[in-house]
This record gives sequence, C-alpha cells and structure tokens, in this order.
Amino acid sequence: MKHAFACVFAVLALAVDAGAAPIDQMTWLAGCWQSESGSGERQIDEQWMAPLGGAMLGSGRTVGGGRLLEYEQMLIRDDDGVLVYTAKPSRQPQASFKSIEIGDGVAVFENKAHDFPQRVIYRRAGDGGLAARIEWQLRGQPRAIDFNFRRVACPGQP
Repeated sequence: MKHAFACVFAVLALAVDAGAAPIDQMTWLAGCWQSESGSGERQIDEQWMAPLGGAMLGSGRTVGGGRLLEYEQMLIRDDDGVLVYTAKPSRQPQASFKSIEIGDGVAVFENKAHDFPQRVIYRRAGDGGLAARIEWQLRGQPRAIDFNFRRVACPGQP
C-alpha cells in the first residue's frame, strides 16, 4: 500500500510540474541587476518583476558621466506555451524574439529576421550573478557582446 501511495504521489508531482507555465521557469531572473563597463565609466541596470499574469516586465538603463545614455523597456510573455521577449530600446523600434531554449537558469530568445541583435541570452551564473549576451551576424560573421551582472538591492528598498 505504501508503494502504491508513493507511486500515485510521484505521478501527481510530475503532473503538477508538467502543468507549470513556461513563464514560471523564469523566476530566477526577477530582481535587480547591475553591470559596469571594464573601465567603470558606464553602469548598466536591469530590473525584472516576478512572473504574474503570464508575463514579466523589465526595464533597463545605461548611465555614464552622470547622465542617462540609453534606456529600454522589456516584456517576457507566454504566448500559447512559447515565451516571447519584446524589447523597446530608446530611439529604436520595438522587436520581439521567440524562445528557442528555456531551462534551469537559462533563457535563449531568437529573431533571425531582426538586424541587431538576433539572439538574446540570459544565463544564471554560478556566483549568483547573471550572464547576458546578445548575438548577431555582420557580413556573415558572428558577433556578440557579453554583460556580467551582479544581483543588487532594488532602488527604493530599505
């Protein structure tokens, strides 16, 4: 009897996990993140809200010389079981990227029809940080920019 109960419990646990929304696999991204350029001249901040209502909202900014240089509004939403990352950078049109990989601490979004970037990657780093990467093709050659973020307290929190 104990064995039968354990089997039923295991099947139910798998069913609950299988029914989890894809956006719930992104909870590790929620919070505030900060990166500085190698010379410390620029600071990049990203802030992501926890998944709710099938979506995560994010915002980013780049500050240099005490001035706002760039900003971006981001959205990750569940579109019939596929996560879609939409970014609206300052002074540029909005672009959307479909997930091609969502896993434990990794999210890869791609839009090969977009000029720059064509791929957006977030990966949880071993030190508790966040590794972000954008990739694209330039004249048939692969290009990439890496960003290494550390988790920080969100602004306005005591």
